[in-house]
Amino acid sequence: MKRRDALKNLGLAAGFAITAPSIFSLLQSCTSAPTWMPTYFTNDEKEIVVNLVDIILPKTEGTPSATEVNVPQFIDKYITEVLNLEDQEAIRVSFTDIITTLKITIETDIRDITTAQYTALLDTHLLVKGEIDEDRLANLEAVQPTKNEFLNQLKYLTITAYVTSEEIGENVLMYDPVPTAYYCGDLQEISGGKSSSL
Repeated sequence: MKRRDALKNLGLAAGFAITAPSIFSLLQSCTSAPTWMPTYFTNDEKEIVVNLVDIILPKTEGTPSATEVNVPQFIDKYITEVLNLEDQEAIRVSFTDIITTLKITIETDIRDITTAQYTALLDTHLLVKGEIDEDRLANLEAVQPTKNEFLNQLKYLTITAYVTSEEIGENVLMYDPVPTAYYCGDLQEISGGKSSSL
């Protein structure tokens, strides 16, 4: 490996090592206060995010929903504290596009949008690996994210915030804060079929 490449890789690793604890502390600082007032989201955007994240990661018998582990609060703080103003403006335009898509008429109240409509939005615009974003193909030079790109980024943020939350890390995944013991045997049996949180 060339010296320049080695230094570049070292710089990237150091940058991640510096920012990763900040992102995790950002997640842990989110509270579930019933009167949560977002710093970035408008009331309509907050309503949309709360509904979408619970469709992406709903409550199951053994796991809480995304809103129960404060995923919307994390996304709001992430946009406010990590993204630059240009990216924040792009997200605002994307939300306007989503609101226009969801509302049947201009007078429709965002609180009247049904779970079925949110699900239909995700079914139409969340791409799986290998699918082609027709909106991007139609305008390759556009700087603004397409609905597909925006909703896929929202899904990524939702999953990242969820699996790195304290509740999931300590109570749902296999948690061993000081892994000093050596276990010999079947991994599925030892872990109870759970992934490790650390």
